[in-house]
Amino acid sequence: MWRPPLRALRVGFRAAPSPGSFTFISSSRPACCGSSGKTWTRPTGFDTGLKTFNSLTKQKEPLILARDGVATWYSCGPTVYDHAHLGHACSYVRFDILQRILSRLFGVTVIHAMVITDIDDKIIKRSWEENVSAAAVARLYEDEFKKDMLSLKVTPPAAYLRVTENVHHIIAFIEGIISNGHAYATKEGDVYFDLQSIGDRYGHFVGAVNVQGEVGGSEKRDPRDFALWKRSRPQEPFWDSPWGRGRPGWHIECSTIASCVFGRQLDIHSGGIDLAFPHHENEIAQSEAFHQCDQWANYFLHSGHLHLKGSPEKMSKSLKNYITIKDFLQSYSADEFRMFCLLVKYRSAIDYSDSSMSEARISLETITTFVHNAEAYMKGQLQCLPVQDELLWERLAETKAAVVKSLADDFDTPRAVSAIMNLVYHGNCQLQPVSTCPEAVRRPAVFGAMVAFIRDILDVFGISLLHTEASTESSSGNLHTIVEQLNHFRSEVRTFALARQDDSTSGAPNRRALYPERMPLLKACDALRDDLAPLGVLIKDRGATSTWEIRLKQRKGSTQEDSSS
Repeated sequence: MWRPPLRALRVGFRAAPSPGSFTFISSSRPACCGSSGKTWTRPTGFDTGLKTFNSLTKQKEPLILARDGVATWYSCGPTVYDHAHLGHACSYVRFDILQRILSRLFGVTVIHAMVITDIDDKIIKRSWEENVSAAAVARLYEDEFKKDMLSLKVTPPAAYLRVTENVHHIIAFIEGIISNGHAYATKEGDVYFDLQSIGDRYGHFVGAVNVQGEVGGSEKRDPRDFALWKRSRPQEPFWDSPWGRGRPGWHIECSTIASCVFGRQLDIHSGGIDLAFPHHENEIAQSEAFHQCDQWANYFLHSGHLHLKGSPEKMSKSLKNYITIKDFLQSYSADEFRMFCLLVKYRSAIDYSDSSMSEARISLETITTFVHNAEAYMKGQLQCLPVQDELLWERLAETKAAVVKSLADDFDTPRAVSAIMNLVYHGNCQLQPVSTCPEAVRRPAVFGAMVAFIRDILDVFGISLLHTEASTESSSGNLHTIVEQLNHFRSEVRTFALARQDDSTSGAPNRRALYPERMPLLKACDALRDDLAPLGVLIKDRGATSTWEIRLKQRKGSTQEDSSS
């Protein structure tokens, strides 16, 4: 596929420190270092040539990775106690698009790990309500989540890691934090992070001085201190630990598991903006306290909320204003949802409505129609006026540059899509069909290049213009042959019906008219075309020739394009 020129620059590495007393999976990454407090230190390593908005600095920063062409990426996964909804989907699809851009357009290998929170207060409550084990609830909704992600074409991470399978690592991580003087155990069997021990280093995402802390036991030293380990209560799942039976707190799981996979430093951490505080804030405090470093994760990327149009509240289960992914996919396709996400910057809030989905659908249909028309022109099936191919070659080069520039600037997908739609507009201007035209030199090469570029870029975004489900593949060959033969027969009948004769009654011997007795044949051809359209076979008459395409019915209000000729 087409790739832009890479301008990545190696700017040197720092030496790795000697290992500490506690070691997870070994890592040769540079040491976490920086100035005191909350000052962000620009990493050294491999400059990708991109800039991204870093929530740690609240501005765009050059994206520099520790290793040449490799990005370590950790994201917070779901708490699996219920079906995933469209708000979850929006965040996961947006970050999937970003990862695809990094890997497929800029040649960066993304190593992505995600945690599955399979033990939590909400899971326990659900298990009590349904009179089943917490593990059964978690496995059910974990499987549903993974299926939903596949249906949205989200690339699975390199590793899904469950909290329950890493409790021994979490206990060891907590012990390390206590040993470093940043956490304490209570007589009741809870363990809390000691915020006073890190001074002014807390509050990367908000001013956290007067932030109300978590609800907890009476033995907390500071109301803001948060739980690393929770003592066991009646009828709750538990694990044995040095502090008694209990289970992990929420925040500690991500710090531990990210460290298990990536070691003492991380390139990119992502999640919804609602996770920035306190979840990501507490992750930073825990991780830097354990690793005794000044900068654990170099970049935090946060996606904006999904809102139902007209509502100031984000889509959430607690507000009961959500749409499940399964219900959504009854009306729209995964590609339409991806286009919906592309039309707004990933870190901006996004309004969901029928009109916004209609905009996404129309954008996709506009692109698809151009591709079909361009292919018809390349096959000689579309007659049009002489093409100004030099103008189109120039527009294509400008579009390629504009797309790369936009995506290198904090993954600006709306600007990139706008450039693609502008290219489609100029292509359509050259493909206006005419019934007859003088013989002219055809210029199909430029349309081949335009179609190839558009397909490649949409593939980067996870959108395919060739949607063929496995269930139709076995019969698709026969179906295509039948439609091709039908269209060929209809074209021959239509050509016969369109033949003209001299009109001696008009007084103009050079003027030719249709044969009246053949008009019923022409009407029958039109009726066949109109009757086939609701069945998904679209025939387009282009002067004396006709082209066809199949759009198999996929979902309510949506179609699935299969093939064309």
